[in-house]
Amino acid sequence: MSASLNALQREHIAHLCQAYSLLLEQHRLDCLAIYSGHARYHFADDHTTTFQAYGHFTHWVGLADVQHSWIVVQPGQRPQLYIYAPADFWHLPTQLPEEPWVAEFDVHLCSDKITPPLAGNAAVIGDIETLESVSVLANTAKLHPNALVRALDELRMYKTAYEIACLREANRLAVAGHQAAKAAFGGGASELDIQLAYLLASRQRESDVPYQNIIGLNQHAGVLHYQRYDLSAPSQRHSLLVDAGRRFRGYAADITRTHAGPDAPAAFGELITALHHLKDQLIQHAAPGVEFVSLHEQMHRYLAEILVQHGLYEGSAESAIELGVTRAFCPHGLGHSLGIQVHDVAGLMHPDGTPAPPPPQHPALRLMRTLHPGMVVTIEPGLYFIPMLLAPLRQQGIAVNWATVDALAACGGIRIEDNIVITESGCDNLTQLH
Repeated sequence: MSASLNALQREHIAHLCQAYSLLLEQHRLDCLAIYSGHARYHFADDHTTTFQAYGHFTHWVGLADVQHSWIVVQPGQRPQLYIYAPADFWHLPTQLPEEPWVAEFDVHLCSDKITPPLAGNAAVIGDIETLESVSVLANTAKLHPNALVRALDELRMYKTAYEIACLREANRLAVAGHQAAKAAFGGGASELDIQLAYLLASRQRESDVPYQNIIGLNQHAGVLHYQRYDLSAPSQRHSLLVDAGRRFRGYAADITRTHAGPDAPAAFGELITALHHLKDQLIQHAAPGVEFVSLHEQMHRYLAEILVQHGLYEGSAESAIELGVTRAFCPHGLGHSLGIQVHDVAGLMHPDGTPAPPPPQHPALRLMRTLHPGMVVTIEPGLYFIPMLLAPLRQQGIAVNWATVDALAACGGIRIEDNIVITESGCDNLTQLH
């Protein structure tokens, strides 16, 4: 795979050189400097936050942890890569990998933090506001021009063959973590121990994960962005929800699975199976020309049928949608764009860069695009028992089977998430996890 991946990466860089040259010409620019960014200090402290390089920098080199560095792009010339690599006995100096893609750049190893050389009508993008040289840059270049950044965001909406290969490998590595998490749950582990099992099997340290892993047991599975890890295992094991990923060369996997525990009602396991089928049905309908919002609405139709078939709702599937019952059981959107960022750029804008906000009835939707080949998106239906969302239905006397819901409340909820790439004829599922 290595030789093939290296060839794909060189093709990817050639594609970026051509695409950037066209965009710079369209925006009447002679030069563009992209800053990788740098970690910021915690307030009143001498420790920094976890760092992630600017997405448009990572797009070129796949290095998500390089700070104080620059890429300078000029049409017709080789891209210039300025890597901050000071002599330092406190930290290991930055080193470029011994891989063929490095030869596609003119590489400059810099012992000091630099101001990049700019030529002609130039622009600078990235997190530059706190740089000491920001005033110098402002005198010689346009700083973070919105129109250009939106165009570069749109470029990242369509993944090259290299990027898809990276996302596929990130999924493979994340799957190993999910399998270990399931096994740890079966052994009676705590949330923290499940998290550690995931990190070990996926071969990553916690500061390297693309987002904070969600490891929720029992009712914690109903907290959409649950952010704690209990140190002790609960006395009863109703459920486990694992929403966890992995980076590969800067590209992120984002996978979720829910598992029934030995103390869960049988109905909960049946609902997990139903959500897997729902997810698979939606993936079968994901294809070029399909509006993602229509898939989201289709999720609610399928979810309404599940609520009726499994005795959670005693009305019709149509009324479950009309009365907002499905939204109470699943308050989030169907999915989002995926790439260098977990919630990747350009999902809420039209191809011309104008805003494309979600409709009022689906305010949490993160992707308002027509699907086209090369797009990578997540498909993640959910079904949750969240008291604050279900309470209004109870107060209004909506025909929910409260006895069944209350019996399932200890399980928290269900989310199943795969990562797919849209192809010419449909889609390809990057997540090989059952």
